[in-house]
Amino acid sequence: MRPGARTPRGRVGALLPGSSAPHPVARALGLVAVVLTGAWLGLLVVGGIRAPVGPVDTSMALRPSLTGGTRINVSPLGALELDSHIAPIRLDVDVDQLDPIRSQALVERPERISGLQEEITADVEDGARELAVRSCVAVVAGATALGLAVYRRPRRALAAGGLALALLAASGASAYATWNPKSVLEPRFSGLLSSAPSVVGSARSIVTEFDVYQKELARLVTNVTKLYDATSTLPTYQPDPSTIRALHVSDIHLNPASWHIVASLVEQYDIDLIIDSGDTMDHGSSAENVFLNPIPTLGAPYVWVRGNHDSADTQKYLEGMRNVHVLDGGRAVTVAGVRVAGVGDPQFTPDRSVVPAGDGAERAAGRVLAEAVRGQARAGTPVDIAVAHNPVAAHQVDGAVPLVLAGHVHRRVNEVLPNGTRLKIEGSTGGGGLRAVENEQPERVHASVLYLDRDTRRLQAWDEITLGGLGLTTAEVARHVPDEVLPGTVPAPSPTGPTPTAPATGGSTEPARPLPPAVPPAQPAGPSAPAPRP
Repeated sequence: MRPGARTPRGRVGALLPGSSAPHPVARALGLVAVVLTGAWLGLLVVGGIRAPVGPVDTSMALRPSLTGGTRINVSPLGALELDSHIAPIRLDVDVDQLDPIRSQALVERPERISGLQEEITADVEDGARELAVRSCVAVVAGATALGLAVYRRPRRALAAGGLALALLAASGASAYATWNPKSVLEPRFSGLLSSAPSVVGSARSIVTEFDVYQKELARLVTNVTKLYDATSTLPTYQPDPSTIRALHVSDIHLNPASWHIVASLVEQYDIDLIIDSGDTMDHGSSAENVFLNPIPTLGAPYVWVRGNHDSADTQKYLEGMRNVHVLDGGRAVTVAGVRVAGVGDPQFTPDRSVVPAGDGAERAAGRVLAEAVRGQARAGTPVDIAVAHNPVAAHQVDGAVPLVLAGHVHRRVNEVLPNGTRLKIEGSTGGGGLRAVENEQPERVHASVLYLDRDTRRLQAWDEITLGGLGLTTAEVARHVPDEVLPGTVPAPSPTGPTPTAPATGGSTEPARPLPPAVPPAQPAGPSAPAPRP
């Protein structure tokens, strides 16, 4: 540089001896960082609006997100999440308050409820348009202001604002292209567990009214309104009388808090029957049998199969209890209108004097169950649900029954087997039991509510309930609807065909992989504090 020459404005690197101009890639990455930071700050500062939606006042805002979707916050009860779209922006809706004038008008003039769905749809559309305009202004202003502060050059600042607007437009296009109205059918609720049945609604009505999105949106807002208006006295859930509700639990492993959780779910969801796929005990000793005494008081018939941690003595003790149905050897019973058959686990792993028989014994037990199920069909009493503890055994009934339940692996798996049978594996309802205190992080508590059609006894939907482990109080409910029951889809064929002998596989969306070996015998653990009742 010639002596006395002026340094170009804004090129800081030229001020340092020996320095060179930034690389074009580095400049581009710096501009992107400025744009994203400025757009985010703009959305945080001025990106939200207040909008009425039916009888409630809401605040709507767009927020950066890696997964997109919609989140409806109903303080202090919890939040509802919908997989409504895939884009780097999420729609946040906060229910601020219930408008007393609009609510009273609905009470005094019930005929207005018939037009509520159109009103709510129009309110959401108006709010979305206003939010889109305001978000554009916020994003462009934030990126431009930060660009001016960083580069001190109007041209670069305007470039940052233009790039921010282009990114927001691309995000909006992605959200529009991936918009999923079916997301109202499969909401995830987190918060107070007792409010979950009301916020997720009736499984039966969700399926039958799938084709009317506006009606679902109105129902969703109505449920949120009820929740907000009932912070002290939560609304009573009115189950659809045409739906049978079964509670699937598994792998309780001597956790005394599990009985409180099960009893609470039975009451909140008006459960018709409880199905336990085994490992209720830990060591299977006769001294543990007293742990089973609360079962007759849970409020619903209890169907049970033996797990690999349950002994023959455990099974005999349960057989003497009222309202308990122990299934083994393919035995079938009809409970609450549902025909259930099951087989006990052929292995008892806490007995270290016996060499474990392995998966061969599990497959043999599964074949016994499959043959019993086919025998029931030939006798004119077809089985609706089969139950086995180990998924290896459960795979053997593929093609013989619509639904098979299992446990053992302490994680949820949902998949449709090759011959049409749906396999549902439940996680641990005991949060891993007393052994959970051995882990650095407590294992979560899992249970599922299965909604069955009263006429066909086919699975219509299910709610996956997940609670925090020992010492935690989180609660989440996720609704799932099988593809085959949605209007406009081709029904799945009735399970037919030969019984496969393939080993168990992993999850519903992952390639097949072997399941882990049998749960090892539990080691004695110290006492643990029971988890709080939900």
